[in-house]
Amino acid sequence: MHAQETTFNELVQGEKQYQVPLYQRTYSWQREELQHLWDDVQELVDEQLEGRVPAAHFLGSVVLAPGRITAGGMQRWLVVDGQQRLTTLMLAFIALRDRHRERGSEQKAERIHDLVLVNKYRSGDDHYRLLPTQADRDAFTACVESSPRAGGPGNVGAAYRFFLGVLAEGEENGGEAWTDAVETVLSGLLSIVEITAAEGDNVYRIFESINNTGVRLSQSDLLRNYLFMCLPTRGESVYRSLWLPMQERLGPANLELLVWLDLVVAGNSRAKQSEIYRDQKKRLEPLSSDEAALEAEIASLARRAERLMRILEPEREPDPDLREALERLSRWGGQTHYPLALHLLDRADDGQATPHQAARALAYAESYMVRRLFTGYSTTGSNRVFMEMPKEMDKDDDPAEAVRAFLSKSKTGARVWPDDDAVREAVRTRPFYKAGRSNQRFQVLRRLEESYGATEPVDYAKARLTVEHVLPQSPAHQWLDLLAEETENGQGPEELHALLVHTLGNLTLSADNAKLSNHPFRRKQEILDFSALRMNQEIAGRERWGKAEILDRAGDLADRAVRLWPGPVAGTAPVDDEWSGWKELRAALLAMPAGTWTTYGDVAALIGTHAVPVGQHLASKAGLHGAYRVLTADGRASAGFRWPDGQESGDARTRLEAEGVPFDDAGRARRSHRLTTADLAALLGRDVAEEGEPSPQADDEHQAAAGRFETQLRDNQTKETVDGVLGALRFWEQQGGNLAYGRASETSCSPLARFGSAPGSRALWPLAIYPVSGTVEVVFQYLKRRPPFDDEPLRRELMTRLNDIEGIDLAEAKLDLRPSFPVEVLAEHSDEICAVLEWFAHTVALAEARRMADEDPGTL
Repeated sequence: MHAQETTFNELVQGEKQYQVPLYQRTYSWQREELQHLWDDVQELVDEQLEGRVPAAHFLGSVVLAPGRITAGGMQRWLVVDGQQRLTTLMLAFIALRDRHRERGSEQKAERIHDLVLVNKYRSGDDHYRLLPTQADRDAFTACVESSPRAGGPGNVGAAYRFFLGVLAEGEENGGEAWTDAVETVLSGLLSIVEITAAEGDNVYRIFESINNTGVRLSQSDLLRNYLFMCLPTRGESVYRSLWLPMQERLGPANLELLVWLDLVVAGNSRAKQSEIYRDQKKRLEPLSSDEAALEAEIASLARRAERLMRILEPEREPDPDLREALERLSRWGGQTHYPLALHLLDRADDGQATPHQAARALAYAESYMVRRLFTGYSTTGSNRVFMEMPKEMDKDDDPAEAVRAFLSKSKTGARVWPDDDAVREAVRTRPFYKAGRSNQRFQVLRRLEESYGATEPVDYAKARLTVEHVLPQSPAHQWLDLLAEETENGQGPEELHALLVHTLGNLTLSADNAKLSNHPFRRKQEILDFSALRMNQEIAGRERWGKAEILDRAGDLADRAVRLWPGPVAGTAPVDDEWSGWKELRAALLAMPAGTWTTYGDVAALIGTHAVPVGQHLASKAGLHGAYRVLTADGRASAGFRWPDGQESGDARTRLEAEGVPFDDAGRARRSHRLTTADLAALLGRDVAEEGEPSPQADDEHQAAAGRFETQLRDNQTKETVDGVLGALRFWEQQGGNLAYGRASETSCSPLARFGSAPGSRALWPLAIYPVSGTVEVVFQYLKRRPPFDDEPLRRELMTRLNDIEGIDLAEAKLDLRPSFPVEVLAEHSDEICAVLEWFAHTVALAEARRMADEDPGTL
């Protein structure tokens, strides 16, 4: 075998083809892996645009084996390892090509197409520089060929759409020069180790050995080995007194985190967690011959380990104000605030700041994140902002004012800190329930409740509170009749409901979700009036609950919000020529898979406006990507839709049909292909898990939930449907499966298949049955992140088996979402549903057996 360092541009130049063998798994990178790569690319782009000479970023290795040479002399290579990286980079270049085309830079687009993507003078399969495995081939070639089905469902289509989105967003801020810098980085600044096998090597054996290696040394392991190699006389005592206690206190993952944070707080704001050892070694090399200096560095790291534990476990912090600030950020989740928090604890412990100043500084950091959540700004770039902060803060400054000034500096991009007016408008109009992660939404409502200053504070650890909609998500006729009194400009009650239901003014916390359900407001009043929460008592004191009341409460909550979370320095409010909602609309259109459509109302509810301005905006912005996918509420193309000059001819329906959207004889798009507001939010990477998600429950709680589910089922469905549902669930339990119930007011039920029999073992569920709304959701969105259904062909097989049942029509374009079918199907086809459930359980059991065999071959 031969190894050499190369770049992507050098790897693909010339007439050649990289073919992924059949024994390789399908393309599996998802948003998390794509975002990680993109963060690295952006960093290199920034360095280049700032005039610095960026060092190449090591992407990984690609192992190749020579295949046959074609009659015309073209060399084929089998991709033994590294197909995920190669496919991802190819999809990034396809998206880059298409961005050039949308801007009219046809020459740049053709250069990428001819030199990177295809062998120009070859035909058939030989035409493509990369030929993925069979399961991915059609999706990949559709992207290369700019087919109407490009960017469809599955991981290949999702990656292509991801790169379209991030390129469009970056181009808005950086222009053509930014896009050109991206191409330079992708082509020549991503370092790849190319390993080529010799003729006659056993390729499959190489693949097995690469993917079945032992445990690798972590970055902190490498650093430890280097440090103690440089401590020949003092190493044993230093290890015993400093390193080992620190290692045992933190554990492997947090030790890795510490040595990365140590770099960041020391001023290396561009430190990567994948390159900790390299950067720490470079920093410490001047001290390598000075054992006393190295011991001092390890002692300093040990002190920071104790401070990191106070960040991870805030109850360790002795100062009450600082402890409270750390607790709030801990409940918020994530590691964004860690560099700043560690820097502030350094200063407080060293006497350079008071604990009160450190607490105020963290409060400004919390406000920055909460206000951005309210107003819908992306979290992309926030990590970089907080990594830059420590090196920008002078040790003589008040840290709280320094943090506030730093976060107030930028008026555009990642460092926008919304002012009071922006927060008030967002609280009134934006769908807060679809923003951020579920724990973040909960923490905002908790803090708002605490602001009422109740004499008997709520014990949130025991209360089992969840987020509840007062105006229900699935409203009965009484609710729609109430809303009909307040509609305007031809608006229907359903449209008004969509605009109001997820806004902050309609949300509260409650432990009585099951009791509240979608009952009329009078019944909810009786329940909320007995709540210990002041916000619920305030809601119960209203005479009715409609648009006026929701907006009035939103105003009160907005006033509380701007007091609880103080804003930027006066005069530094973000100046933007365009409302952020339109940027969100463009991102949503770019994220839509080929073969789907949505409505003006769905988009309006996503971004916090009305359907009419959405229609006006789309009509005024010629050439907006995917605008033809936005239809009227009944699935028809708007009469005013026009293609931009020089683009396609014909109507929107023709294009949608080419993508795979069926239409009926009346010209209406099939509803199974429609994306709801929740679907659009999921495609944008938002956490949209509902409170009804299956979760562990005690026996008594489980029995109570089972009773609620059956009661709701009998109250809302026909006897035949009830018998079919209960029969399918009994069959599942007889096969050894479990049932889990959601915690929302509409108590869903999901059949669980467990991996192994140990308590708390991992479980998968294929679907969720909703007894009131009468739908059965197939949870592809969650299965795609969980083995073995992270393998796309298995999800497709599940969809195919379900679609073979009469009455079920799941759109292929929703393979990454949560499509549904009517629960009535179980009235006549319960046996067929049971057969699919049996296949699902068998697939899970087979995957578990294979996993155990890999861990211990003797188990077979």
